[in-house]
Amino acid sequence: MTRQTETLPLISPAPGTTRSLLVHRWGKAVAAGGTGPKAYLQASLHADELPGQLVIHHLLPLLDAAEAAGAITGEIVVVPFANPIGYAQMGMARHLGRHDAETLGNFNRHYPILVERVAARLASTLDQDGAANVRRIRAALLAEIAALHPRTEVDHLRRQLYALAADADIVLDLHCDDRALMYLYVGANVWPDAADLPAQLGCHAAILADDSGGEAFDETLGGIFWRLRAYFPNVPIPSACLSATLELRGQGDVDDVLAAGDARNLFAFLQRRGLIAGDPGPLPVALCPGTPFEAVDVVQSPGAGVIVWQRRIGERVQRGDVVAEIMDPTAAPGTPRAQALAGTDGLLFTTVLHPLARPGLKIAKIVGTEILAHRTGYLLED
Repeated sequence: MTRQTETLPLISPAPGTTRSLLVHRWGKAVAAGGTGPKAYLQASLHADELPGQLVIHHLLPLLDAAEAAGAITGEIVVVPFANPIGYAQMGMARHLGRHDAETLGNFNRHYPILVERVAARLASTLDQDGAANVRRIRAALLAEIAALHPRTEVDHLRRQLYALAADADIVLDLHCDDRALMYLYVGANVWPDAADLPAQLGCHAAILADDSGGEAFDETLGGIFWRLRAYFPNVPIPSACLSATLELRGQGDVDDVLAAGDARNLFAFLQRRGLIAGDPGPLPVALCPGTPFEAVDVVQSPGAGVIVWQRRIGERVQRGDVVAEIMDPTAAPGTPRAQALAGTDGLLFTTVLHPLARPGLKIAKIVGTEILAHRTGYLLED
């Protein structure tokens, strides 16, 4: 077999305008007569986050070569750019790819909550066979997705992506931050079984959460299983989907050397997980433990002005350290600057890119080790 490529059209938003998704496929999953699991990878759901597209550009020939050698043992589905709507959004010479220009909604939020519908469809069909339950859940989920009737182009995009990934054993959503080290978000329910992923990629933080709020793409897919346990507490429901958001450093890290290395690491991970035959080599030593999302401090600006960084990405800080000062251009010379302080001991691993601050702007993140009392509820920065 060779790579299969298809184009999935989206609802037209206006006469004379159409957009579509490009989808690549290799191999077959067990459910379709293959011998291995299914993996789904997509890039740039936030359409202005481009490093993942270059990583996939380097991954495609590796997968083609593996297919030619008969080494694809499962099914691999890749969407090289997952958001043609946001891809086309330009305003004042800026690419505005994170939020829908029509509704201002985040493209990686508000995926359909189908747990109640899936539970109703399953009714009394689940039993003590965990693997069979997974198959039943996936069939019910796919049926509910097919029954959705999207009214807008964005809703149609969500349905198309959801349907492509809903029966996957591994879902990797490739994003990036403003300025950052490599890190990822993954469900606490699949940890530490998922620890080989951040180790293989060389992540500096592995942030764990089953429900960080907002119904992001990856959590919706992995969460269907742990959420259904509340409806069916007396039957085994494995955490059958390792779904993760990979943050491929910062927006400016669109680099062939970095991307080619990331592609090789993703290929090795797929080998390790039984989708591609061959020896992935020894697992690299992990650079970080798994950290609950509630132990990540989000540093906020105390005022308006220009951010003057006092600490750099990759530095370790202590609670109370000055991470940045805010220079107020209206203040008299010698006026003390407002200070943004670290709220925990840990690693400074992300900062905003643009140095203009307003009060309350979330300007940096520090991954620590202790749960922070104020980190409750909606944990995403949006």
